[in-house]
Amino acid sequence: MSRKPVHLKRSDWASDDRFWKGILEGRDIGTGVTVLFYATEKTGVGPKWHVHPYDEIFIVRTGKALFTIGDTKLEAVAGDVLLGPADIPHKYENLGPGLLETTDIHVSDRWIQTDLEDPEMVES
Repeated sequence: MSRKPVHLKRSDWASDDRFWKGILEGRDIGTGVTVLFYATEKTGVGPKWHVHPYDEIFIVRTGKALFTIGDTKLEAVAGDVLLGPADIPHKYENLGPGLLETTDIHVSDRWIQTDLEDPEMVES
């Protein structure tokens, strides 16, 4: 069976007119990969502690971020690529100053995420 090319317009996936921000689920175009585009100008802001049942690949397009993947903390800058393995909780935040943009590739035809209580935010 032959598949046809798919051409999506920005308005098909973007949730922001200014930033690269939005989601494209693979099931909507007949593939096994989901792509999330994330952007923020706010220092200290980013996706909170969560987990997926599949691998996630992070591409830092612009800026600088602190990634926490399991017990590992990594500073990443534009051009860096990181792997968040399946079933390992993770988060990241903009270290600033300025814009952080990432493209996050989920190895799944849909976005499946379980938000978790961040162990760094729990009072002892």
